[in-house]
Amino acid sequence: MRLWLMAFALCLCAAPALAQDKDAEGSKDHPMFSRMPGYYIEDYDAQDFSTFELDTDPSRNVEGRYWKISYWVKDGARKIGPVQLSRNYVDLMIKRGGKKLYDDVDASGGTTVAQMPVGGRNIYLEIKVSNSGEVYELFVIEEAAMEQKVEFTAMELAEALHDKGSVALHNILFDTGKATLKPESATALAPVGELLKSDAALTLEIQGHTDNAGAAAANLKLSQDRAAAVKTYLVRTFGIAAARLTTNGFGDTRPIASNTAETGRARNRRVELVKR
Repeated sequence: MRLWLMAFALCLCAAPALAQDKDAEGSKDHPMFSRMPGYYIEDYDAQDFSTFELDTDPSRNVEGRYWKISYWVKDGARKIGPVQLSRNYVDLMIKRGGKKLYDDVDASGGTTVAQMPVGGRNIYLEIKVSNSGEVYELFVIEEAAMEQKVEFTAMELAEALHDKGSVALHNILFDTGKATLKPESATALAPVGELLKSDAALTLEIQGHTDNAGAAAANLKLSQDRAAAVKTYLVRTFGIAAARLTTNGFGDTRPIASNTAETGRARNRRVELVKR
């Protein structure tokens, strides 16, 4: 009887350790980066959009889709040394056209940062290793602009035009390289039409702006065509008199953000309304 009780007690003691070796609920590996053998996910966080300060020298802020995945070595498994661990990830990125941005790892742990281009934008990976390889964290940022969820109301547009004389709209979307309005742009254009209908004296210039991808002449033409497409939509959809709306295009000549990253390029691709 005593032996059975001792065995039962040992099972109870071992149960929490076994449970800890299971991946956290709802967690998974990043689709581009698998885990090292013998490790499980202890903590996991994924967000559609966030900012992250890379541990480089000097530090660098990046924005986009964000993952934080914390891996712990399983009970009884062999840990992998910090240098070997970090180099496995960095070498993979280098083979795919990436580069190492920062490396400060020794036998006790440390941090490595790498960057890799994918589909015209960058993926950043920061690896933090501690406890001589028992624990490591992956921070993955897929560079992207924030998807605009909140729209201007007609009242807010009126206030912005009254106070500043102009307003930039980043959620009027077009097919890539074309002046074809995407269906989701209807939500952003609805308050513009509502404002024009409620204030018959209001006249606007619709201005198109692009990023600097492509030839300057093509960007100029594209920005002009996109401004014209917005005017046509407002006239046809809301019955606004065409004479109340003029159009202009400036191509990539008036950036409001750096064109070196996708987040900046997305801000430069915009339609501005200017009160006349």
